[in-house]
Amino acid sequence: MTDKSNPRVLVVEDELAIREMLGFTLARAGFEVLEAEDTREATDLIARTRPDVVLLDWMLPGISGIDFARRLRREEVTRELPIIMLTARGEEASKLKGFAVGADDYITKPFSTQELIARIKALLRRSGIEREDEMVVIEGLSLDTAGHRVNIKGKTVKLGPTEFRLLHFFMTHPERVYSRDQLLDQVWGNQVYIEDRTVDVHIRRLRKALAPFDYDQHVQTVRGSGYRFSKQV
Repeated sequence: MTDKSNPRVLVVEDELAIREMLGFTLARAGFEVLEAEDTREATDLIARTRPDVVLLDWMLPGISGIDFARRLRREEVTRELPIIMLTARGEEASKLKGFAVGADDYITKPFSTQELIARIKALLRRSGIEREDEMVVIEGLSLDTAGHRVNIKGKTVKLGPTEFRLLHFFMTHPERVYSRDQLLDQVWGNQVYIEDRTVDVHIRRLRKALAPFDYDQHVQTVRGSGYRFSKQV
């Protein structure tokens, strides 16, 4: 998160009434709000203003929100930009598709403004990585909390903000098994309304990022119990 007194939220929503409602609600909650009605306008605002989080509607004219999220994850400068998908689609398959393209969270219309604000604040906390440990190193895998960088034997590993925090927690708590609920509390925060299946999605995403370096085996599934990060493979 950038060093601004008020976190900056970009709302990408084509329906004017919803966009104005979100803008009013978020501004009242203390956020600096930017608004875009399509991905073209959103692209311009991201380049000029560097928002701290993007609230992205699934159904947009032209390029859909899901395709835009995929594009943001491909670009170097926006790869780690936190994204919350906003949509009327509540089916589990749709949620998993949103997570698969790189969304960090998902909220379904209609929603309470209190829940939305709680999710945004939680995502911002996760993105502003704690700096208690400047560098954590295990078996050739190094995580720099201050620089938000992960390296394996000198090669950079690209991670989204949630995967970065998940890996940080695992590396600072190795060899211990954590249930999905425990990981939700420790990594997402116990005031966030997130299903435990979300943990599985981010575990798969973390493993995929580590796989080219043969380090995905360190993130282990303990059947019936949860997950652990182990030096032993």
